[in-house]
Amino acid sequence: MTTRTAVILLSNFLWQWPVLILLLPFHHNSANAAVGGTWELLMSDIGISAMHMQLLNNDRVVMFDRTDFGASNIALPNGKCRNNSNDLALIVDCTAHSVEFDVTTNSVRPLMVQTNVWCSSGSATSDGSLVQTGGFNDGINVVRVFKPCITGKRSTCDWQEMGNGLIQSRWYATNHMLPDGRQIIIGGRAAFNYEFYPKTASTNNVFSLPFLEQTNDPMEENNLYPFVFLNVDGNLFIFANDRAILFDYKSNTVVKTYPQIPGGDPRNYPSTGSAVLLPLKNLQEQTIQAEFLVCGGTPRGSYLKATTGDFLGALNTCGRITITDPDPQWTMETMPLARTMGDMIILPNGNVLILNGAAAGAAGWELGRDPVLCPVIYRPDNPLDSRFEVQNPNTIPRMYHSTAVLLRDGRVLVGGSNPNEFYNFTGVLFPTELSLEAFSPSYLDPKSANLRPQIISPTSRHKFKYGQRVNIQFTVSGLLNRDLIKVTMVAPGFNTHSFTMNQRMLVLSSGDVRLIGKFVYQVSLVFPKSGKLAPPGYYMLFVVHQDIPSEGIWVRIH
Repeated sequence: MTTRTAVILLSNFLWQWPVLILLLPFHHNSANAAVGGTWELLMSDIGISAMHMQLLNNDRVVMFDRTDFGASNIALPNGKCRNNSNDLALIVDCTAHSVEFDVTTNSVRPLMVQTNVWCSSGSATSDGSLVQTGGFNDGINVVRVFKPCITGKRSTCDWQEMGNGLIQSRWYATNHMLPDGRQIIIGGRAAFNYEFYPKTASTNNVFSLPFLEQTNDPMEENNLYPFVFLNVDGNLFIFANDRAILFDYKSNTVVKTYPQIPGGDPRNYPSTGSAVLLPLKNLQEQTIQAEFLVCGGTPRGSYLKATTGDFLGALNTCGRITITDPDPQWTMETMPLARTMGDMIILPNGNVLILNGAAAGAAGWELGRDPVLCPVIYRPDNPLDSRFEVQNPNTIPRMYHSTAVLLRDGRVLVGGSNPNEFYNFTGVLFPTELSLEAFSPSYLDPKSANLRPQIISPTSRHKFKYGQRVNIQFTVSGLLNRDLIKVTMVAPGFNTHSFTMNQRMLVLSSGDVRLIGKFVYQVSLVFPKSGKLAPPGYYMLFVVHQDIPSEGIWVRIH
């Protein structure tokens, strides 16, 4: 048995029996063998299973699951009930299917969502609201808006719903913010097109996207929740199934067709992998490079085989490609742990956290097997053979319908996991999970406190213009290495089904640090020059020292 196989077996065994973790050596092509990070159970029961998550600029996280599978574990406030035409077994439903989690107080508040939000999509908009679209049955054409609560009025803000806000029914679609502040909504089941929100006279329509039909596998699909990212030229990079295009959504034309990913295995739902746009750097240069990374998924045919009880092993590969290159080619890398239904979260220091998911099967009701409990850190700037580092495992399987988002304090919030058609807590292989955890990467180790920056100016929630030059002041109590300072900003993404829509990091500075007081330093930076690099809205800004980030502050770019 190879050491890599031993690690996989250990990871898959942990969910059944608590054991001491042995630090096993990895083959040098698989991983750096260091183990780090810590897990904390925040709440054992938030009342719902967090199938969808969005962090808002008031440090609260909106979560929801679906409205048509019975009562949840949390009541609506003040005797509220909703008419539930979707669930004949529960015509009048007095429970909540959405909650707001307050990071500061570690508490939840029930929210009222009327229509079915199951397998929907969304994005935080330029004013900081969550605009969320589609779903199932009575929710399939609905647009919903959640505006962050005003300080002191936490109990009053709630969902606002607009029926027929979408022209096309959208289920398993993907949303992305555009440079002008609109959202584009792409795809969905049997929806080979896109539309915009909000709409104008010229965009009050749906626009055909044949690429989605071309990537649709009979009986399996494998192109739902397509991976969509705004390229630095203002076009959209769209990856679905096993291939990608660069797309001009304004003229409805394909600008570039990329090579098929080596191996030809699918990476999108239900053969679910995950993907990120790696941090954008050198933003003041004439030419800015953009790289796409996709990891995990399943061999072609896995979904159909899983429905018959044959659970194929997940993919253990990542594909990386420079989407701005004139002749782009894939570089393939091997993860230390195979994974499907994983989540990829960009950390404040630019590394990527890969967590959640299974080592076999596919996405769907009870179709996943062998939970992968160990997260993995991917360091994109390391040499090719030393980018992966396995982290300490948790004890809760996070299978189908799990979620994860980055918080402003640098932790990663983790919730969800309900591979069952209803809320099932007994008699199933993986019970419905209502808990909420936080994973703290090793940069939050108290031993690093003297190296951790603390931002003192500007204060949180300032507004800045594109191209504006700003001085960031911060303290570091220990010895500062001025060559290892950078400033990053991260767009908070909408996470569901192993993809974080609108997730984006920009590196604003990596030097020019001045001492201006006792342990007080100043770094000068320039914000991105246009919405093509950073769509308007709220971002978390971090000062990073030796890969250790400060707590972030909220900034609004416009």
